[in-house]
Amino acid sequence: MSLLQSLKLVVARPHPEARPFLLASAASAVVTYWAGRKLRCPMLRRAGHASMGFFGFCLYFFRDPERVTPARADIAVAPADGHIVSVEKIAPPKELNMGTTPVWRIATFLSVLDVHVNRMPAAGTVTAIAYHPGLFLNASLDKASEQNERNALSLTLPDGRMMAVVQIAGLVARRIVCSVTEGMKVETGERFGLIRFGSRTDLYLPPGVEPLVSVGQTMVGGETVMARL
Repeated sequence: MSLLQSLKLVVARPHPEARPFLLASAASAVVTYWAGRKLRCPMLRRAGHASMGFFGFCLYFFRDPERVTPARADIAVAPADGHIVSVEKIAPPKELNMGTTPVWRIATFLSVLDVHVNRMPAAGTVTAIAYHPGLFLNASLDKASEQNERNALSLTLPDGRMMAVVQIAGLVARRIVCSVTEGMKVETGERFGLIRFGSRTDLYLPPGVEPLVSVGQTMVGGETVMARL
């Protein structure tokens, strides 16, 4: 593998949501560092260095790498990077009107170091999207699924079964981005949103489908197989 190919595995283009942060931090770095040199003010120069540090952090946090999704129609892949903090049976989100029968829910916690782009777990049609305002508790806590700000969507598979994905804001996260709309047809591994600065993504499997992953396991969004449908 060439050096360029190796670098592409580490350095990825930023998600479009990064643009305002990158522009603001870059402008702040230039202005404060220039003013610090002009006015001979060490504090302004340090502020310029801090702005450049934030610019670098945004490049890393908003990275949007390409992923290779398994070419199979009978699987559900991870909707997010991170590690699994919960695998349990629970009723689907009330706001999606998917009934009260408990199904397997797999909760993935994303730290600020993880890729925060969300991806579709399977191919199908987005049948409902429900945003719910709430708190900003630590997303690794189980009660975050019910109390935190979140955006839930239901996905109808080609065979008529339904599954759900919920984007949950965390302790630091303050914005949930969802780029799909109701009625849209999507493919497995397709990007559908992003949560800024630490979060959680829950996947609700169709009734009767068993998870293939365990608590503590690390997920790669769009690639790791979570269940066979």
